[in-house]
Amino acid sequence: KMDEEATFFEKLRFTLSRRYQHFLDKSTIHTVPRWGFFILCLGIYALRVYLVNGWYIVTYGLGIFLLNNFIGFLSPQVDPDSDGPVLPSKDSDEFRPFTRRLPEFQFWHACTRAVIIAFFMTFFKVFDIPVFWPILLFYFFVLFVLTMKRQIKHMITHGYVPWNRGKQRFQSKNSK
Repeated sequence: KMDEEATFFEKLRFTLSRRYQHFLDKSTIHTVPRWGFFILCLGIYALRVYLVNGWYIVTYGLGIFLLNNFIGFLSPQVDPDSDGPVLPSKDSDEFRPFTRRLPEFQFWHACTRAVIIAFFMTFFKVFDIPVFWPILLFYFFVLFVLTMKRQIKHMITHGYVPWNRGKQRFQSKNSK
């Protein structure tokens, strides 16, 4: 009897995970609707936190998680600072495409999952730890400004721009 129940739940889990993966695979090419869904989830979460007037620690943790993922999205996969001294092997003018440490789809998926999990955490009183929220908000903004300042400085130092739209077109020096 126990084996039959275990196999039923295993089959159910397998079926649900396949359907979820199928949904993710189909949504991969639809960037704008995916991010629209994320914004909608984030708005519903913010409205819930505002209306119930609590769960600021959960919101702070969500903000730190989203900031960390955003930095991963902006960062190159190969960091020139962490590689150490290397013998020169490429010409400095050679085009190298920007590859992210955290690809856009994984960034969206992790952020959306985090918002949904945080939303469900707001239904449990155990996660509503009383804190003075203006301090958390101030600390988050300070952390955001310092982190983004460091990231922008890193981008300028190493000459990469992580947000480009469409196919890049390169012109030779003679065609100008």
